[in-house]
Amino acid sequence: MTNPLPAPHRWRPWSHRTRRGADLALAIPLLLLETAWLVLDWMFGLGMEVWAAQGDKAQVDAATLAHINRVWVLLVAVLIVAVLAGLFRAPWTAIAHLLVALLAGLILGASQHQWNTDHAPPPGCIRYSANC
Repeated sequence: MTNPLPAPHRWRPWSHRTRRGADLALAIPLLLLETAWLVLDWMFGLGMEVWAAQGDKAQVDAATLAHINRVWVLLVAVLIVAVLAGLFRAPWTAIAHLLVALLAGLILGASQHQWNTDHAPPPGCIRYSANC
């Protein structure tokens, strides 16, 4: 009875780093998958819908807003996964998701800027006048 019992091992995600192999095995496929989703959604999700609209302004606007919404959802999901990767101390997964979040943020900013310039009032228009 002179030796005390060892303290029970409590597993918490932040108690130790994730192994590098497991971290990279998760980070690389997710980085490729999320980047491919962004590119394919831009090409086929937005591009094909705009092409199918054939100049109909309402359909083009609806396709652009749907694309902005999909990128926004991906951005939120990627940031949540990055926080979870940080909690589990998986640095490569967190870095990969922060890079995808940066890419999604740039795409979102460019899409919203394009939307704002397409829907800007005429240059001489007063914002709250009747004909604007």
